[in-house]
Amino acid sequence: MLMLAEGQRRELWERLIASIEKYAKDIGRSRVTPELDLDAMRGLLEPFDFEQPKDPLAALDFVVDVLWRYQVHTPHPRYYGLFNPAPTTMSIAADTLVAAFNPQLAAWSHSPMASEIERHLVRAIGQRFGYDSDAIDGTFASGGAEANHTSLLTALEYSFPEFALKGVRSIVAQPVLYISTEGHHSFLKATRLCGLGSDALREIRVDQDLKMDVNALRRAIASDKASGLAPFMIVATAGATSSGTVDPIYQLADVAIEERIWLHVDAAWGGAAVLVPELKDVLRGINRANSITFDAHKWLSVPMGAGLFLTRHHDILDRTFRTETAYMPSESRSFSVPDPYGHSMQWSRRFIGLKVFLSLAVAGWKGYEEAVRHQTAMGDLLKRELNAAGWRVVNNTPLPVACFVDERQPKGTNGEYLERVAREIVESGRAWISLTRIAGRPVLRACITNYRTSPEDIRALIKELEERRK
Repeated sequence: MLMLAEGQRRELWERLIASIEKYAKDIGRSRVTPELDLDAMRGLLEPFDFEQPKDPLAALDFVVDVLWRYQVHTPHPRYYGLFNPAPTTMSIAADTLVAAFNPQLAAWSHSPMASEIERHLVRAIGQRFGYDSDAIDGTFASGGAEANHTSLLTALEYSFPEFALKGVRSIVAQPVLYISTEGHHSFLKATRLCGLGSDALREIRVDQDLKMDVNALRRAIASDKASGLAPFMIVATAGATSSGTVDPIYQLADVAIEERIWLHVDAAWGGAAVLVPELKDVLRGINRANSITFDAHKWLSVPMGAGLFLTRHHDILDRTFRTETAYMPSESRSFSVPDPYGHSMQWSRRFIGLKVFLSLAVAGWKGYEEAVRHQTAMGDLLKRELNAAGWRVVNNTPLPVACFVDERQPKGTNGEYLERVAREIVESGRAWISLTRIAGRPVLRACITNYRTSPEDIRALIKELEERRK
């Protein structure tokens, strides 16, 4: 039963492809959100005691049915959520091929072409960020959290060369790093996971546009140094999760150079702005960063997860992750290429980069430029329509995310009011928006994450919001 007969396989593949095609074609006409019924879901799973084998087609149909019924459909054009895209056609094909061929990207010699495809992408994408092609290095990761964790480890190795061997106990002064109050909380987890502790993370206040206050950063570094601490890293955010804010990267690079500390740019979402000429200045100075996080599973619209860590220090990943073993293949030494297991946090891992490679191969940089430009235009339209309808947009970013409150209702800035509006829209199944907080204030949040979102979808969201004003 592990390898079905040829006729069964053919029938299964046909059913699978038909199910995927139906989803791609019909998703825009379905509910965006599921009805949350835990008892119903568990009841559907009860017959699966795994004592008696199920018919392959019946098992496949079951999964297709329950995924239709019980999932927030992030590929839906009216999902205005957390950077989960509608995947490109070629990326779906790529993940299917990866599942079938099952390349193992631990040792270079086991999957040399897969490894070289990823290294080719690292160089190509690194060049888009303005890195020198001769110095670029990087690795694919499970997502932005892993890439950000990698940046923390490389910054520690860069500033404290004994760290990889002797750990935090070798560091005489307490290391500290800096991030804005709008930065991603993956760094909080990373400080815990690498043994620094969350007290090592300094949150720097933001200005009225929610960008890191550079003068406040300078004061914090000076204060920490006077207290005998060891500043070693600044994290600039390029596309904050809640607000879409981009920190002043160029000025932060000046500070990092002056203080001789590592600058990392968390551009997991906003990094795709470099693909559009009129948006490139939003990320001015990103080429001066020591490292960058970029998630292809956000604005490049490939399936989860496809994070990417990039750096202009060609040897730092080797210094941070180098591992010698007797049992791993060693053919890579003959070609002077790194084995992925000694070049990243992961050991065994799947071929993450193929979905990016095939999508780029078919769409090209020009295709992605047009897709990012379209989504940005839909974000601009959303902001105009919200303001016209009396919903005040409170964030200031050229990226397509709107944070807003209701100016026409007395309680329109109240958290309970806004939470009710978001909840009723989500429960209706006709769209997905969320409640968040920026600068301590509750706001509704809607983000364009889908290259298929149209003006009609924007107007449909405005209509849903209007119906819930009371």
